[in-house]
Amino acid sequence: MVRSYNIAVSAAIEVIDSFGEGAVMHTKIWSDMFLLTLPVAEKVLRPAIIYGFLIAGLRLAGKRELAQLNPFDLVVLLTLSNTVQNAIIGEDNSVTGGIIGAISLLVINYIVVRFLFGHAKLDRVVEGESEVLIEKGVLRKDRLKKELITLPELEAAAHRQGFGSLDEIERAILEPGGTFCFIRKEPAPEEARHAEVMARLDQIAQELNRIRPVSPQP
Repeated sequence: MVRSYNIAVSAAIEVIDSFGEGAVMHTKIWSDMFLLTLPVAEKVLRPAIIYGFLIAGLRLAGKRELAQLNPFDLVVLLTLSNTVQNAIIGEDNSVTGGIIGAISLLVINYIVVRFLFGHAKLDRVVEGESEVLIEKGVLRKDRLKKELITLPELEAAAHRQGFGSLDEIERAILEPGGTFCFIRKEPAPEEARHAEVMARLDQIAQELNRIRPVSPQP
């Protein structure tokens, strides 16, 4: 298949050559861009292997890598893409090879997602399950230790979602995708009624101050 493709590209390049010496540079450009130097099967297998490795590696590394709680996690994810880049493209830098690799990744991901959609149990094994870090306002330090999340990192995540402190949180969940879900504490019924009464008293006081006649100056 690669041989047939390269023959077709070479034929097109020869047609360009026939226009004269001025087309030599353009011929080299087209050759470097579109001639494959690796078999198509290898261009498909390389992304598939790296895809499986990254899924397994990120699963073992834990949810905090996806959450990017500190600069170290971000550095790992950024350098990880550069590290596996050569393993994906190999010795082929052509546009055609890049397109084949990209299509392979998209197709593989589509197949995996569709398969896991119909197999919920296997999906939980692959993606993992949510971890409850705060339950009923109580911090679960064993879960934090399991996910290697420090208290300052959890507080920073809460601040990014508009919470002043962890005391305002009733429930905190770390999702499989690395996102945090914080649920605010609801006030007790007595506190809610007290706050409502105080708000009404403040409103009545403001109304009285507004309608109170101003005493004349002596």
